[in-house]
Amino acid sequence: MFIMYSRLALRSGSLAAALTRQNAVVTFVPRASAATDAVTKKEDGERDLVNFPRPARLVEPGKVRLGFIPDEWFTFFHNKTGVTGPYLFGIGLSTFLVSKEFYVMEHEYVTGLSILLMIIFATKKFGPGVAKAVDSEIDKIEEGWQAYRNGAINGIGENIKNEELAQWQAVGQKWLFEAKKENVALQLEAAYRERMYVAYQDVKRRLDYQLVSQLAEARLKQKHMANWIVDNVVKSITPQQEKESITNCISELKRLSADAKVGIA
Repeated sequence: MFIMYSRLALRSGSLAAALTRQNAVVTFVPRASAATDAVTKKEDGERDLVNFPRPARLVEPGKVRLGFIPDEWFTFFHNKTGVTGPYLFGIGLSTFLVSKEFYVMEHEYVTGLSILLMIIFATKKFGPGVAKAVDSEIDKIEEGWQAYRNGAINGIGENIKNEELAQWQAVGQKWLFEAKKENVALQLEAAYRERMYVAYQDVKRRLDYQLVSQLAEARLKQKHMANWIVDNVVKSITPQQEKESITNCISELKRLSADAKVGIA
């Protein structure tokens, strides 16, 4: 039997690789939760979560046999030796160690056996209560970490919303700048037109002044010329001419009066 298991040990390279793959399957399992579904949807195009799942902490310890031996150590022999192979290997190894005196059963053996029995009794008696207390503390710690994680996620989500709002406001600022530019252009146009109107009023007032000045000057010249002509004409009339003119006027009035009476009759 020792030779058979020694031959089997020579293949430890391939068997160890198989055991590693088996342990990997047991250790790394995808989480079946809503949070994992959300992460899977988000990382669908960035990470292969099927072949490379996220590592998950095991809530319960792995399956054991005889109270302390991992179940993987037994299933390791099933393909080669069957179900009884691990037990025969353990018994044969123990027999070999004792028979060759690699393990000597002296007085310390009884002490170790007693300590082992005490450990088993303490585990059976106080183990469930201690495990429950430790699990409750672990749950509290995990809840605190989860709350911190959720708080960080919510804070980052709020930061993302604020950033999106800031980007939207930046776009609005662009439109606001355009509106302000248009308002400034309208103000410049209004100021330009106002100054043009002021210049027009000043030019019109000056032209009106020139026109009034020229009209007043022409009117004064005309009046002065008329007065000068009248004065010269009056000065040139002699008393004899004035008397004859009055006589002619009287005779003309008499004639007109006679003609008017004849026409009435």
